[in-house]
Amino acid sequence: MEFRFTAEEEAFRAEVREFLKEELPPGWQDQFDSDTELLTEQQSEFGRQFNKKLAQRRWLTLPWPVEYGGLKASIMQQMIYNEEMAYNGAPTGLNMGVAWVGPSLMIYGTDEQKKRFLPAIANHEEIWCTLYSEPGAGSDLASLQTRAVRDGDEWVISGQKIWTSGAHRSDWGWLAARTDPEAPKHKGISMFILPMNTPGITVRPLVNMASMRGFNEVFFEDVRIPANYIVGQENNGWYQLAVALDFERSSVAGVARARRWWEDLMTFAREHRPFVETRPEVRHRLAEIGLEIEAGQNLCYRVASLQQAGKIPNYEASIAKLYSSELGQRLARSGMELLGLYGQLHPRSKYVHLRGRIERYYQLGVAETIGGGTSEIMRNIIAIRGLGLPRG
Repeated sequence: MEFRFTAEEEAFRAEVREFLKEELPPGWQDQFDSDTELLTEQQSEFGRQFNKKLAQRRWLTLPWPVEYGGLKASIMQQMIYNEEMAYNGAPTGLNMGVAWVGPSLMIYGTDEQKKRFLPAIANHEEIWCTLYSEPGAGSDLASLQTRAVRDGDEWVISGQKIWTSGAHRSDWGWLAARTDPEAPKHKGISMFILPMNTPGITVRPLVNMASMRGFNEVFFEDVRIPANYIVGQENNGWYQLAVALDFERSSVAGVARARRWWEDLMTFAREHRPFVETRPEVRHRLAEIGLEIEAGQNLCYRVASLQQAGKIPNYEASIAKLYSSELGQRLARSGMELLGLYGQLHPRSKYVHLRGRIERYYQLGVAETIGGGTSEIMRNIIAIRGLGLPRG
């Protein structure tokens, strides 16, 4: 099979590239101090303004229906957009409001909820986080214990969430909570809209091994929200949540980032030949990574092709996610092998190469095989749903 994009899709890719060329200053990421949080205040402000420009073009909500602020773009256009944004390091990140909350509200929300929240998400006026994982319920999300109890015209929420990306910068939370403790674990969960400034909510940072803050733990102590902030049918939240998770992308962004890193490493190797001239094993490893990136890209294209054809790429999406996340770690190790001890230097060191990005990438890559589903879970899905093997 020879895969080709249509003329319309190629024209859209060219339009996205031109936009990025105009809106992203050369080396913009390197203008900021990499000692600080994952996003410094300056980066956050730059990111806000950048996303506002995306919203003006309706690119922020590209696949959404036109009536909700999108362009009803095809799966392939969405994949092209994600690929180009990731390759160029655009400050988009995973927008929880766009990826999960908005599509869920379109399906399960009331007319009042849609009118209130969808325009604000589409216009990048409000930021959302997803309050799913708990200390005892990560991959087994249905085991969550955060409680929501009805009290007259309010819900009272108590419990804890963990690994919540961007909670410290979010206006709203998309909360999964248990509303019927007596029901089987999949049948007693409901979904809620949660204002993050509500009294009783405490957000504490979880600083990663690279000394950056992205994740948080969130505590709820008798947090009261209006009764109409429940979304969809009470005790049916697990099934709504499962639908929302289907909006996650093809993992093409991970492969696109890896391609950009690999190209930077290849440029460095050509310009600093002493690092590779007497080390054929490093040259061979870099060549292998280049082939792996091509394979990873085609796995992601396969997922998008299936979606475009109206099919559900269940185990295929798990293959792409697993391959993409582990590819990132292999690439980081290859960068370390290329640079040797120089790869461990802090970005502020005067002897550092590649602005210390390999040291950061090596540490941050550890989380790639955990977030969004661990490699173990992905392999289970592939084995059961792809290979037809029995559950262990």
